[in-house]
Amino acid sequence: MEPGRRNRLLPGLPLLATVLLAGACADAGDGGGQGPTSTPAPAPTTSGTPSPSSSSRGPVTIPRSAFVDLPPELRKSASQPMEVADALPRLCAEEFASGGRSVTASAAMTAIYKQPKDRPENVPYGTLNQTVFAFEGTGAADYLGRVRGALTSCRSFPQSGLTVTVRSGPMAGVGDDALLVTLTRPATGLDGTRTGGTTTSQITVVKVADAVSVVHDQGWEGTSNNPDLTDDFARAAVRGLDSWQR
Repeated sequence: MEPGRRNRLLPGLPLLATVLLAGACADAGDGGGQGPTSTPAPAPTTSGTPSPSSSSRGPVTIPRSAFVDLPPELRKSASQPMEVADALPRLCAEEFASGGRSVTASAAMTAIYKQPKDRPENVPYGTLNQTVFAFEGTGAADYLGRVRGALTSCRSFPQSGLTVTVRSGPMAGVGDDALLVTLTRPATGLDGTRTGGTTTSQITVVKVADAVSVVHDQGWEGTSNNPDLTDDFARAAVRGLDSWQR
């Protein structure tokens, strides 16, 4: 970790107040693996968005409002679409791949965030990669079950010559069901030299009705994320999924 880099960042971290609604990104299908990926699409012209479980209404659309859209005080740059395969974390294996054929749509976004009072020239605080899966039937609950099962056999994994430890557990009171995964690794500088101590990143998996959000919160350039902010992101993800589906 570069000495003093984080000292340029202010410590205050307010709760996210809202999920901003704008545009849409979508695709549909029922393949296995990670499910269908998406690209940006115009905002729907209909008065409402179909529920993921309502396959009879045509292709499922995942709007931008289903994602965490950072408030201005945290936004370093605008969110951008990305490939689902690139957004999903990979630990010991493909633990977060959707699997099965109950996926009706998937889409991913990435965002760079900062601290509320950072100057424009300050380095970012972290990155947020989010994937949203829409399921039919019991697919959403089945997905969380598969993720939990896969993580029980993944206690650590190698990454760039280092050992990353994995800890997972439930998140109480978040969505219909939620899981928090914390990754801890030795701290290093930009050249890979160990600097002492550890750094963390966190993954939240949140289920609301027939959809699941996977949010990977990482500190900038190998620095640690902030657990309080991860909790805010998880709750913002719930609000996004809830506003879309209900």
